[in-house]
Amino acid sequence: MLSQATAGASVRKEASDMKQAVVQEGWRSLLKREWIPTLAILLGGVLLQSMNVLMLTTVLPSIVGELGGVAMLSWPTTAYLASSIVAASCVGVLSTAFGARRVYCGGVVIFGLGAVLCSLAPAMGWVVAGRLIQGFGGGLEAAVAYVLVRATFPERMWSRTIAVMSMSWSMSVLIGPLVGGLFAHFASWRGAFVASAVSAVVLAIAAFFVLSPAAVARPTSAARMPLGRVALICLAIAATSVTSAVGSSWLKLGLIVTAILAFVAMLRLDRTAPTRLLPSDAFSWRSGTGIGLWVALLLCVTFSPLQIYVPMFLQQLHGFDPLSAGFAVACASMGWSVASILTAGVSSRWADRLMLIGPAMMGASLMAIALLGPNATASVVLLIPAIALLGAGIGQCWPLVAHRIMDSARPGDEVVAASSVPTIQQMGFAFGAAIAGLVANASGLAAAVADATMERAAFWVPASFVAWAMLAFVAGLRLRALRRRG
Repeated sequence: MLSQATAGASVRKEASDMKQAVVQEGWRSLLKREWIPTLAILLGGVLLQSMNVLMLTTVLPSIVGELGGVAMLSWPTTAYLASSIVAASCVGVLSTAFGARRVYCGGVVIFGLGAVLCSLAPAMGWVVAGRLIQGFGGGLEAAVAYVLVRATFPERMWSRTIAVMSMSWSMSVLIGPLVGGLFAHFASWRGAFVASAVSAVVLAIAAFFVLSPAAVARPTSAARMPLGRVALICLAIAATSVTSAVGSSWLKLGLIVTAILAFVAMLRLDRTAPTRLLPSDAFSWRSGTGIGLWVALLLCVTFSPLQIYVPMFLQQLHGFDPLSAGFAVACASMGWSVASILTAGVSSRWADRLMLIGPAMMGASLMAIALLGPNATASVVLLIPAIALLGAGIGQCWPLVAHRIMDSARPGDEVVAASSVPTIQQMGFAFGAAIAGLVANASGLAAAVADATMERAAFWVPASFVAWAMLAFVAGLRLRALRRRG
């Protein structure tokens, strides 16, 4: 008995010493020789995708000027988002069937093929088709990156790795528009897509040789594509996407309800299926992974109206030019990245606190934006920090929530739990965009012209999302209670 007690004390001391060493090592753990190549590949994938999203915004006026199709101006972005959600939802099945390395390389290659199609486009419809293909490849690459994080890095490094990946999005805020602007001004917008295709080929080759096949899921021949559930996801995406094209508030509401019902039906079918798109306890109120997915969804819904309506409010009500409005909104991305870097790797106790503080910060910042936005005389010195605070609120939570989702996965759900993080992220953004459109329409907003209805919408759009931030706070409380109980 004494020897067993001594051995147990020795094990506990060894574990404590190891934990202390990890804390002292901190961010230097990512700089080890065995991790740097894989980390570089993952960051390269994030940069490739995020830069293209922002580059497209810059070159779209040039594309419309040459090819026409101004009525289809929003279609390339919508097609990309819809396709990426479908692809991300299938990553768990595909990674199990073919291995994560192959899925990652295949996603990057598909992304490059879509860029080639865009560069050869004779009409706007071809650009939409190219972006649809790019979205599928980008969705595969982004979702399987989380699978690779879980399979390649030790658990203690997950949150820091995800934080560094989030930081890459902020870097693209500057690089993406710059690259697109240079091609649009000095060369041709087609050259920007050619450069993307070349970058994708280089990244795919590097990923094939760098990513270890031993660090991915083992393939199995039993996996089959769940076409029925994918069709329900497509229906949900289509319903949310169409909301931006309809004018009736009641029709918008009906489309949102349709999207929710389609997603709920998909969840019910998925839980009893042999090959799942999401974890078996997805959105369960009784598990860490289920509540973690709720937190992730609600955080993304809360963040979504910033990118859609706030730039227009800044331009029309505060006299910002398009570039200044874009960089003002980009402060939220910077806040997201800085907060992720500062808070990743904290203790479990602090993680619980930060996942409560984050939604509260987002609610406060949305209320500040709602009060300052309609006021043309409001000081920009106050408005810009409020925008940055919104990003910091989600940023300090995101690596911790993603870690909790992956760490709490049930046996057999490890791969789909990791791949579900970016899937739910994109779904939250799409759902939030639809709700923002509903609120803006109900506020009377009908045109991008400064008037009383725009001032009313500038208040109600951000103010209405405070409720979603509070729901995220409640979900955070439940997540903390589950951890303490366990």
